[in-house]
Amino acid sequence: MTATTTSAPAPLSIWDAARAADARRPRSVQTQLGASDTICARRAGYILAGAERTNPGDKRAAILGTYIHQGLLEDARREYGWLVERTVADATLRGHVDVVQLDAATAARLPKRHRPVRPADVVTVEDVKTKSSRVWDRVVRYGPTAAEMRQVLLYADLLRTVGFADMPGQRYLHRLGPVDVQRIRFRFVCRDTGEEHVQEFAFDEWLATEARWWVDRVLEADAPEQLRRDHEGPGLSVICDNCAFMQTCWAGAAPGRPAQTILVHDDEGRARALADYVRAHERFREAKRVKELARAMLDDSPEGNYGENHLGWSGGNDKEETDVAAMVEEFENADLTVPMVPDTDAMVAILRRAGMVVPRRKAAGQKTARTIKVTRARTRP
Repeated sequence: MTATTTSAPAPLSIWDAARAADARRPRSVQTQLGASDTICARRAGYILAGAERTNPGDKRAAILGTYIHQGLLEDARREYGWLVERTVADATLRGHVDVVQLDAATAARLPKRHRPVRPADVVTVEDVKTKSSRVWDRVVRYGPTAAEMRQVLLYADLLRTVGFADMPGQRYLHRLGPVDVQRIRFRFVCRDTGEEHVQEFAFDEWLATEARWWVDRVLEADAPEQLRRDHEGPGLSVICDNCAFMQTCWAGAAPGRPAQTILVHDDEGRARALADYVRAHERFREAKRVKELARAMLDDSPEGNYGENHLGWSGGNDKEETDVAAMVEEFENADLTVPMVPDTDAMVAILRRAGMVVPRRKAAGQKTARTIKVTRARTRP
């Protein structure tokens, strides 16, 4: 009798469930142009044209950001009575505002159960952005990108001109009519550390008009290809890497060549690219010279805040090395054969396979590299 063996099915990936749920979210199935789609003119053009979405991208970081969003906003809604995840729309745009904080006069027009615990001094539109530690210092120094600012300005403009969308769950808000937004706020949260950074701006009608002008230019285009690409392309921009229209937008490159090769059509284009390369190389060389000089000047400076920046150091610790003499002793205690000429790498491998600790010692007179860490100076609360 022949026994049959069956292999166990591969375990399910939790990310498959997360991606399936994300694909069903209202924002994922929305066909109308969203305020968050204004990150790139050509992407907005493809959405308006109803182009096929052929690139699923890697959405894991975005999905994690969504989970953080949902948790933080729901807790803020329960604790503070903030209006969270509210829809705004007109004939062209549709968006989901993270937070709207009403002032006392506007809140008084709502039923008591919908009023905030503490009204804002002016009506404020807030957007919560999660960021990684890799870009955190840049966020703290320079604030929102132009696309992020445009997105929130469009939210605020829709509230000022139309008000909340007329839909189930927020009709009591729709009855308020246009809302006099006076402030926009960005609340950045670091996904890795939980650090929070808030930046506020007075609502600027000129900037809101400029954001609307950006949308109007997209609407006027006869085809998406007439619109500019606002990012550097696959391999150079994570936004392009995860764009649903990446293959369509960057089609035409020869196999094995970077997608950006389609941007050069003739010798004139090559000349422009070379000129850009030379200028960038010269700026990099000069910046490298300045950084190296500044690094040398600061080498004996203690950590601390100096002007707008914080100086920190990492490394400079005692360097460790394998203690060969102690390792030989370990071999002898374990009845292992000691090579006539100790082979450090082979002996380390044997100890690790046996589940034993590899003895280490401080390397005499040797230190790990000392690295400078410069971040924006922060005052402690």
